Amino acid sequence: MISTTLLSLVRCPECRGRLAPGEDPAIECSACGRMYAQRQGFLDLRPEVQFDEQTKYLDAALHADARHERVSPPLLGSRIRNDMLRRFLRPGKDDCVVDLGCGSGRTLLWNRDRGAAAIGVDIAPYFSNEALREVDLLLADLRKLPFADGTFTKAYSLDVLEHLSPEALRAMLAEAGRVLEPGGLLFVYSHVRKNAPIARGLRWINRVVHGLERVGLVDARQERLRKSDHLNPLADIPELQAVAAAAGFRIARIRYYTPLVGGVIENILVRMAERLMARRAARRLPVSAGAGIDGRAIREARAAAKSAIARSRAVYGVLRALSFAMKVDLVLFGRVRSGPFFALLQKI
Repeated sequence: MISTTLLSLVRCPECRGRLAPGEDPAIECSACGRMYAQRQGFLDLRPEVQFDEQTKYLDAALHADARHERVSPPLLGSRIRNDMLRRFLRPGKDDCVVDLGCGSGRTLLWNRDRGAAAIGVDIAPYFSNEALREVDLLLADLRKLPFADGTFTKAYSLDVLEHLSPEALRAMLAEAGRVLEPGGLLFVYSHVRKNAPIARGLRWINRVVHGLERVGLVDARQERLRKSDHLNPLADIPELQAVAAAAGFRIARIRYYTPLVGGVIENILVRMAERLMARRAARRLPVSAGAGIDGRAIREARAAAKSAIARSRAVYGVLRALSFAMKVDLVLFGRVRSGPFFALLQKI
């Protein structure tokens, strides 16, 4: 949605001038005169000249399964991320929060109960239907944020840093620091390239997935396509500390997350269930669907799964139980310095 709060906070990404209503449905910068579009449920404040480096998440192929269109409750890995966000960042009614790289906008929806004024920013316009109706959304580049200095008290960025080059990461963190007030907090979930020995378990899980895929029990193509965008700019935690410090942050708190139990549940059990549902959906599709039958089956399977979560207390209960089981990884390995991490950065 586009609320009066959003319109009062945004600035021109080129000159940071104030924006005012222009020729409907556009808004105009009062300083440089540039016009920006108000689209169906979000503002488009991307820079006039795009950066050379652009994420593959702009490609429609990465969203072919339409998982972004409908938001389910936070479950499995999403539940782990959201619980850690709430524990570390503690957004509240006195906060003004920005989600940097909000994707579908689901995390904004999950945390509305905290009462914070919140805005979602992403470079790709693949927002969920619920988010378009219910939360403030902005199409913008994280390296050139359309906000004044010190606009926000808190920010978060989940599964974003690994998609950036070293140069883009530094630019993104510098912008995050600029739009946060002094002492402001930035919560991130990402990973570094250096892993602990326990991460060998993840390689074993990936080999099992590969074997199951060869015999047709799982389909990991869409997941590989999503991960093909990973640039993994951070070598290790000391480099994270150095890059954060260069952007004006210190690491206030960190917890590591090596998802061994989570890997078995999400990458094996859930993928097998998805494959089974996709096969059932494919059998229901007409032969005229032709070459697109596989993609349509995946979309229908995801829609069916989300409908089952919404209407069946039993299905939801099982997934909640599996989500709880995945927290074992945090209990057992949360202090073992490994690749994936949750970190709370504080602006110095």
